[in-house]
Amino acid sequence: MSNANAYIALGSNIGDRRAAIESALSALDEMNGIAVVAVSDLIETAPQGPVDQPRYFNAAAALSTTLEPHGLLEAMAAIEAAHGRDRRREQRWGPRLIDLDLLLYEDRVIDRPGLTVPHPRMHLRTFVLGPLAQVAPSVVHPVLGVTIECLRDRLASRSSTEYHPTAVCSGE
Repeated sequence: MSNANAYIALGSNIGDRRAAIESALSALDEMNGIAVVAVSDLIETAPQGPVDQPRYFNAAAALSTTLEPHGLLEAMAAIEAAHGRDRRREQRWGPRLIDLDLLLYEDRVIDRPGLTVPHPRMHLRTFVLGPLAQVAPSVVHPVLGVTIECLRDRLASRSSTEYHPTAVCSGE
């Protein structure tokens, strides 16, 4: 297979958050078939979900990979496990040392058990879209048909009375 472009989100809110994200990025870059091409700035964000927990560091990365989507997801899960994450035992949206999510893989739309691409909630999360727009501003969401930068801007300007998910972004 030739190289494919993939985009991931990274997050951590336990222990040395920066070191956990940097370690996960290094592990990705050292794996056969994966190269880290670009990494966003780290941003600090409030946790999502019902659990009282520490603030997160979040980032996004652009990858070049020869792995198919499921293989990339398995590699990401192996890195999480090597960092002590056990998805089966943790509370949903609870605290975690490392979280790696596959956001986009080329322009593919995949909906299988255990693998949904594009990530089904990425367009609703500023902690995903902010960093992702730094590494992939002109990448088009394959379902929504607009750029990541546009999605970020729409979400940033959203209010209870004026959010329009089909509003035209500059350059559309």
